[in-house]
Amino acid sequence: MPVKQNDYLNIVAHYESCLERYGDSHLGVDWPNRRDAHTRYRVMLGLIRETGPSRVTLLDFGCGLSHLYEYIRENGQDHIVYSGLDLSEKFLAVSSRKFPENTYYCVDILTEGANLPAFDYIVMNGVFTEKRELSFDAMFEYCQQVILQVFNLARRGIAFNVMSKHVDWEREDLFHLPFDTLASFLIKKLTRNFVFRNDYGLYEYTTYVYK
Repeated sequence: MPVKQNDYLNIVAHYESCLERYGDSHLGVDWPNRRDAHTRYRVMLGLIRETGPSRVTLLDFGCGLSHLYEYIRENGQDHIVYSGLDLSEKFLAVSSRKFPENTYYCVDILTEGANLPAFDYIVMNGVFTEKRELSFDAMFEYCQQVILQVFNLARRGIAFNVMSKHVDWEREDLFHLPFDTLASFLIKKLTRNFVFRNDYGLYEYTTYVYK
């Protein structure tokens, strides 16, 4: 059963409240600290198997304030051609002012007629980590619907992170997704060609799914 748009737009509204309160910072996209945010950027980019000089296109799905792009530039990964997408016009306005050279999309991929080009790789950093007031089932349905659409747009692979079940305690507003539940969905609906990364010290894991 499709998730109602208002349900996941409430998550967007939460992030916009963080932006209003904290501005252009890791707190503005609701990451607790800058160091861990940079760890996530490194892990997300680990999806890309090419190291240059061949150029690859990357869509930062849920790009927020384009901090991933800042990380790419700071680390000299010039072979990555970056584009960003977000449901929030407020976030995209900030990103576009900072980086007018980039292409940005304000598109809801779950709406009928949504139109996007294909990319070599698509990453979704933080898109599925918070469920806010959604139930687990509603959030998992939303997660599945988005992954199915995004995987169709990727020529080579996608990456996304969710909260781990293997923690001392779980927060009600976060999306803790069991490995087996996610693996079953990927195998049935997409491919067996995926990797779970649980090796970077945070209470989450990142999944790489390749064509």
